[in-house]
Amino acid sequence: MNHKDTETIFLTSATESVITPYMKVLLAIACGLAVANIYYAHPLLDSIANDFHIHPSTIGIVITVTQIFYAIGLIFLVPLGDLISPRRLILSQMFMMSVALVVICFSPSEIIFFLGIAIVGVLATITQTIVAYASTLSSPSERGSIVGFVTSGIVIGILLARTISGIVSDLGGWRAVYFTSAGFMLFIIFLLSQKLPNEPFRQSSLSYPKLLRSVLLLFAEERILLIRGTLALFIFATFSTLWTSLVLPLSAPPHSLSHTIIGAFGIAGIAGAIAAAKAGQFADRGLGQRTTGIALLLLVFSWALIDLINYSLLALVIGIILLDLAVQAVHVTNQSFILAVRPEARSRLTAAYMTFYSIGSAIGSITSTNMYDKFGWNGVCLLGASFSVIALIFWVITRKSTD
Repeated sequence: MNHKDTETIFLTSATESVITPYMKVLLAIACGLAVANIYYAHPLLDSIANDFHIHPSTIGIVITVTQIFYAIGLIFLVPLGDLISPRRLILSQMFMMSVALVVICFSPSEIIFFLGIAIVGVLATITQTIVAYASTLSSPSERGSIVGFVTSGIVIGILLARTISGIVSDLGGWRAVYFTSAGFMLFIIFLLSQKLPNEPFRQSSLSYPKLLRSVLLLFAEERILLIRGTLALFIFATFSTLWTSLVLPLSAPPHSLSHTIIGAFGIAGIAGAIAAAKAGQFADRGLGQRTTGIALLLLVFSWALIDLINYSLLALVIGIILLDLAVQAVHVTNQSFILAVRPEARSRLTAAYMTFYSIGSAIGSITSTNMYDKFGWNGVCLLGASFSVIALIFWVITRKSTD
């Protein structure tokens, strides 16, 4: 296939970034607000379970459904960033997400709730379109740094989602969380409509079906995508194992914490945002493999501290910091490697890579709540540590082939 003839091409400079500091911040905020919508439910699982009479051992399905439909969005929506104007795609997708959030807020039944959650999962993939868009508008020398900065918005959104949802839920119930989010989404849509550049965009000669088939070809053609994608699967299985099940021991005796306090544990993970920004800079300097190895060692060690939840909440907080820092450092390094492969197919590369993320998150969410039901918190920690060790071993085996 002749990529130059058939792929989408942005008519932007190859040597200079067109992203202003304000636009960079705005894109990071937009990513954070969008991705938060699939994580608000984490500290609210017990309330949602009580409202819709879902058994606690299976309430993790809320997160699993979101991640499954997120994967669907990755496959069918994100590649559109290589076919139509990303500006148009970003604004329309975020507006539809606002409507879905209102549906969740007023859902009268479990079926409507899950329908709304599924739609939000599909549309939340707009964060990946934004990351690919930022990468396209960046110069090669700044690409890792800008991708890292925008991704830091995703990290902060994921982690503050738990804090915000906990506070809002304690004040007005879990439904108020989604209504509030819809309002914030409409506000950011307005700001984006004013500031996103109308960059010249050449229509691709690929049809939509061919565009989707080309995503599958990337798995066969780009070895680095498979390797870094597999790492993403394991690190996000680890990430989801912690955050899906953490509410269960913290809301039960002897802790019996409120949603507000449980959500506040997400603040500890903001160190991951720092890792996201710094890891991109390290990748620009050719230190991506070293960053990956150190981060995976920290990831394994973090579970030793997280396992001390019943003895020391301080140890838990330190463990959360290390885990989130490690996961985001590997994630941004992965993206920096992958997005440099084919500039003309960055949306499809992002979609392919993030499919691994979604699968890993779904595996972690459903297995962690079942492990907790059967083996308690020790079982959850063993599960998370196992995912982490597998990721480390896989990196050791494959690192030479991606140098």
